[in-house]
Amino acid sequence: MKYMLLIWNRPGFVEELSEQERTALFGEVDEIMRELTESGELVGGQALADPSQARTVRPAGDRPEVTDGPFMESKEQFAGYLMVDCDSLERAAEIAARWPDVRRGFGALEVRAVMDESGTDV
Repeated sequence: MKYMLLIWNRPGFVEELSEQERTALFGEVDEIMRELTESGELVGGQALADPSQARTVRPAGDRPEVTDGPFMESKEQFAGYLMVDCDSLERAAEIAARWPDVRRGFGALEVRAVMDESGTDV
């Protein structure tokens, strides 16, 4: 089963870390990615650009309106994702719980099953 691990964190938190803390944080990410690659569970993933470069498109009367930024009522912003293919929701949650943003209190990971291509079944 494929699961999307949505990474939510506070923009700018990395810049607040010391060089040593940044090195440790990215080292943890690299280790998890290596393990997932070796186990065959990693399908893919990417970090996203800063939210200041985002645009939001919403309905506005009879046509869409494009505005700057994500404009979410949250201190955390969608920062990236991992796609994993593993045996269970519990395993996907276990992977998410190891992510340094979660363990160090910088953010959260949302774990969502990916819908089957044939419809709404997961």
